[in-house]
Amino acid sequence: MTAAGPAGSSPAAGPWRVTVTLWVLLGAFAFLMASLVVGALRRPHVTVAAATAPQPAPVGDTLVGPAEYTLDATDDRGWTFFDFSRNAVVAGPGPLEWDLAVRRFHLIVNGGPGFVGRGGIADLGPAVFDTVRVLPDTGYAVTQADSVNPAIRHWYRYGYSSHLLEPDGRVYAVRTADGRYAKLTIVSYYCGAARAGCLTFRYAYQGGGGRSVVAP
Repeated sequence: MTAAGPAGSSPAAGPWRVTVTLWVLLGAFAFLMASLVVGALRRPHVTVAAATAPQPAPVGDTLVGPAEYTLDATDDRGWTFFDFSRNAVVAGPGPLEWDLAVRRFHLIVNGGPGFVGRGGIADLGPAVFDTVRVLPDTGYAVTQADSVNPAIRHWYRYGYSSHLLEPDGRVYAVRTADGRYAKLTIVSYYCGAARAGCLTFRYAYQGGGGRSVVAP
């Protein structure tokens, strides 16, 4: 006589449950793979801009901006320099004749001779650009010896499926090597045809030396 199994069970119940579980796992795996493929194909909208024609001109002690500027930093073999006091990209500047330098996605600020002067960057966090009216007088991170400024090192979000850099919406305060102030936020990072390295930033610069970066 064959011994009876547990009440309510049958010899086929075990294999049936295994089969159902296997199909559930295969379905979940197929859904995951489909989601990854769709995410890779769905590229986000990319804001692009053409490089601004450099026309350096002294701004004196005036408040400049809000303004937008796009500089071409696509060449990773050298830095592209921007001078707030001349409102433009400048070529071959002297030690104190530039404020920002960009190389691809790297952005640093001039700290002065030897990068040990007054210049630095402060991360003000996610903010509406126009609401930032007065900049702090402390908390500015200096550019390090390896040409990295920790305050703005990660101004972007990286899309692992799109492989694109998107600004994270933060506002930064800049103190220049000669003790003047500016605020800026990164707008985009691409030229036409989504070519990387054209950094567009919005900024306001106080040429008068104060920390107020909005018109009275």
